[in-house]
Amino acid sequence: MEAAIQDLHDRTLANLPEVLTRLIYLSSTRDYNTGEYQHAGLADRYGPDTAQKALAGCHQAAFENLLYTDLADLVRQLAAYIESIGAERDQVLDTWRGLQAYRVLIPNACDDLSAELFTSNIKIALEALRAEPAVAPAH
Repeated sequence: MEAAIQDLHDRTLANLPEVLTRLIYLSSTRDYNTGEYQHAGLADRYGPDTAQKALAGCHQAAFENLLYTDLADLVRQLAAYIESIGAERDQVLDTWRGLQAYRVLIPNACDDLSAELFTSNIKIALEALRAEPAVAPAH
């Protein structure tokens, strides 16, 4: 499994600049109906069971890393993520706030207290971004 984790880090996660971006990517590999992770490249190279375990482990690690990130850095990462996707900032903030889309970032094996802390931190980060003016991107 260590080889699969290293492969995932080297080929994919190393190219994602922030922990939040990695967490979003890793959670997107999970089927929301079954909770199982899908990654054709890893499954082809290491088998579906190993790929599943590697993705779940990396997802949990990224979640825990972000969980203990200070709020100022979380706000910065969230702002950078929104800027990177090219969507209108207030629209993303409204959508994340209304749909609570950030809840899909929580790993299956997460305990209730960590899940509550995470959602609370994200809610605070969303409100902090709403309160500060958007910075125009440099050209």
